[in-house]
Amino acid sequence: MIFSTVSSKGEAEKIARALIGKRVAACVSMFGPIKSMYWWDGKIEESEEYLLIIKTTRSKYGELEGIISKIHSYQVPEILAIPIVSALKEYIEWLREELEE
Repeated sequence: MIFSTVSSKGEAEKIARALIGKRVAACVSMFGPIKSMYWWDGKIEESEEYLLIIKTTRSKYGELEGIISKIHSYQVPEILAIPIVSALKEYIEWLREELEE
């Protein structure tokens, strides 16, 4: 599973459609707007963002990272891979089928 934040709903939808269209993600959930606080250029910044939760497999990570990096508007996009410890067997089967693995 991958977490990524983006600057707008439109950007979130554009990335989600690209990932699903290329079959590197089976599902992308979008939340927002959310408030983020972070260090940037030596000072604390605040911004409104949208959070993407991307369901994929480890083998798709490299291609997925490339697609997000190409589309993303940030200089340093947040792309975080979170391992899944356990999941419903049928969900994992569906995920792999949709990603043609």
